[in-house]
Parts: sequence; C-alpha cells; structure tokens
Amino acid sequence: MIEMGRRTISAEHVRLWCSICGASERQTEELLAEQAAVAGMWIPYEQLNRGGLPAAQRSIRQQYEELVLARSYQPKVFPGMLQTPAYTRAALTGVIVEQAVQTPDPDGEVELAVAERMYRQSLLSRPDARWYFLLEEPVLWYRPYPAGVHRDQLRHLLEVRRRPNVFLGIIPVGTDRQGVHPEEAFDITDGHLVTVELVSGYLSVTQPAEVALYVATWKRLWALAATGEAATERVRVALNRLDGQAGV
Repeated sequence: MIEMGRRTISAEHVRLWCSICGASERQTEELLAEQAAVAGMWIPYEQLNRGGLPAAQRSIRQQYEELVLARSYQPKVFPGMLQTPAYTRAALTGVIVEQAVQTPDPDGEVELAVAERMYRQSLLSRPDARWYFLLEEPVLWYRPYPAGVHRDQLRHLLEVRRRPNVFLGIIPVGTDRQGVHPEEAFDITDGHLVTVELVSGYLSVTQPAEVALYVATWKRLWALAATGEAATERVRVALNRLDGQAGV
C-alpha cells in the first residue's frame, strides 16, 4: 500500500524500517525529521477549512507575530496582508462557494475571518519586521470584484506602501524578463519556511535546500521589479484608468 502511494509513511514505519536495516541513531533521527517535514507539507483546503474560516485564519497568527522578514510574491491577486476589508470579504465569500465550506452561517463566518485578517494586517506596524510584496503588474488590472472594491484596493495599496518597513515591487508587463518566468504564488517567512498556494491546498516547504531555491527565485523576480516611485506610478496608472481621470 505504501509503495503504491495509497498510505502515507508514519514515524512508526520509519522506526521499524531503520531497526530492520540496522540504521544508526543519527540516521534514524534524520529520517524521522524528513518524515515529519513531509507529513506536514501538504494541507488540502478541505482539511484547512474544517474548523471554519476564522480558525484557518487564526492558524497562522503566531507566524506573523514572530517573523522578522516576510516576502510575498503574487501573480494573480492582492496579498492578504494588503487587502482592504471589502476585498477580503469578497475573496472569502468566494472561498466558501468554490471550496464548498460547510457552515450554517456563511456571512458570520466570513465576518469573523475578515476581522482576523485585519488583525494580522495591524502587524505591518511592527518596527522589528520588514515586509516585501512583489506583484506581477496584471494584479493591478485583474478585477474579480466590483469596480468600487478594486478602486479602494488600489488606493489602499498606495497608502500601505508609504510605511517605512513595507516594500512594494511591481513587475511590469512589458519588461524584458530574460528567461525569468512568472511563478505560482508563494510566501517566504524569514529563511526557513515557504508556503505555496495551489488550486487544491497549501504546500509548506521547510527543507533548507528547497527553501533556498525559492529565495533564489524571489531574488530573480525582484530584480525585474519597479520599486519606489516607479512602483507607485504603476499603481496610479491602473487607478487613473479605472477612474477615467488624468490624475489621482
């Protein structure tokens, strides 16, 4: 069953195998560490949302309270840490529908989850942490929610980027990427954790060699980005087009 991928390998399986093979204590501990890392890598949305959307949001609160360096790359949507309440509300309402979250009070569930995410956003004011957000430029133009929600989101982005410990990068659509392709959305927490958001769930990467690959990818992507006033101008252009005005 294990060989066919129908059953996952438990710590007990690892210990038994090591005992049969006569592995040393050090080898056993290394394999147990690998098994634990693999066991916690993948969380399907069904499992993540089993306790409700607010609980899913709270599950990562401590991570954000303790991190020193956060790096987020998004090719499709505004990162959760930059979303307005209205944008988050629309996104989480969509989650309930798309992921078939079972709840007797969907509106109440969403509001509690929005409140938790807004608390998390308050952590942007932590003086001991730095926050880097890297967006593909189409994120500024994609409009999955009403125009008013999107307009306020762009204005909020202009406000947040003024914070001294928040850094925004926008990769222009027309830039010469020099072989650097868009990637799936991912977040790097300090230098030890990468979370990847996929269609069916979240992948958590903790193996140093794999984390290093994501860090290297981040650096290649960030090198393409417009930052500072150049990034601000990209946001203003999108906002001006939406407003139909010459200036903000």
